Formats: sequence, C-alpha cells, structure tokens
Amino acid sequence: MKDIAIYGAGGYGKEIYLVLRAINEVKPTWNFIGFFDDGIKPGKVNRYGDVIGDINTLNDWKDKLEIVISISSPKIIEKLVNKISNPLISFPNIIAPNVHFFDLEAVNLGKGNVFFFGSRLSCDITIGNFNIISAFVALGHDVFLGNYNVLGPSVRISGNTKIGNANYFGVQSIVLQGLKIGDYTRIGVNSTIIKNTEDGFLYFGNPAKRISL
Repeated sequence: MKDIAIYGAGGYGKEIYLVLRAINEVKPTWNFIGFFDDGIKPGKVNRYGDVIGDINTLNDWKDKLEIVISISSPKIIEKLVNKISNPLISFPNIIAPNVHFFDLEAVNLGKGNVFFFGSRLSCDITIGNFNIISAFVALGHDVFLGNYNVLGPSVRISGNTKIGNANYFGVQSIVLQGLKIGDYTRIGVNSTIIKNTEDGFLYFGNPAKRISL
C-alpha cells in the first residue's frame, strides 16, 4: 500500500477520505497518513484524521508520498499545485469504485484528478490535471476538460463541449452540446449554459446570463 495524504481538511477532504476508504474495501491500495492544511495547526481536525502540516511541511517531506488536492476553489488549486516543489510528491487519479466509464479505454486522464461517487463518463473524453469531479456528474462524448476545474454535484456536461482551465460549475448546472467554456468562469447553481462564455465572468440563470459584479 502506498502512503497518501489529503491537502485540505474541510468537507471535501472528508469526502475524499471516504473515497479512499471505499477503494481500499475493494482492493487495499492506500495507507492514509493524514491531512495537510495551510489554515489549521497540526493536530486532530476531524473524525478521519489529523492535520500533519502545511505547504512547508510537505515540501520538506523526506519520503515518497501521494497527495490528493481537496480544495473547492479552482484558483487556489492552481496556486497550491504551483507551490508544491518536493520531487518526492506525486499526484494519483482517485476514482470512486462506482464511477461508470462507458469505455475506459476511450477516456484519457492526466494526473491529480478526483472522481466522487456515482459519476458517469461517456467516450472519447480528454481530462487534464487536478480536476475535481463531484458526485453524480455526467460527462458526454467528446468532452475536453482542461486543468483545475471544479464540477459540483450533479453537473451535466453535454457532448462535444470544450472546457478550459480553472472554471467552477455550481450544483446541477448544465452545459449544452458543442459549447466552449474558456478559463476562470463561474457557473451558478442550477444554471444552464446555452452559448459560449467569456473568460472570468459569473453566469447565472436558465438560460444563464453573464453577471457583472
């Protein structure tokens, strides 16, 4: 079994621990050693484990260690990943046992992605690095998903959709067929995207409209 830790000790961190536990119930794979967090002092943090340090602790770690990122902000995920400089650290893809791949050989995965329980992926999908795919997300055929994206529970991404980097998709949001989502876009809860979005804006509603803040 490989040593693994979760970066981020909040709600996502607890849920990722449960994914790791479910994986081990199918096949012993991961030896969970605790959480890293920059905002919590070392010690007991939740029912599943202790905080064992921060970014400095991780960069000074002397042994090989697998890390899972459990942060809900795409921008913070991107910044955090760029701060991790320890060559002994690696980033596995963590996939809940009941994630349904229609054709696993037709899905191309990068590294550091997390797939929560109950998600469904069609075919000819490309996924980059450090994406969080929450529970019951559906990705259609020929979807391209870049890096550092966070997809909330029950998000629906239709086929032939191209998604860039560091976007946030609220719970039960929908992107219709063949559209393009660029970078640093936020999509509100229950919102439906019916046309291409512009980078860096919030979209909300059904159909979703660009919101100026």
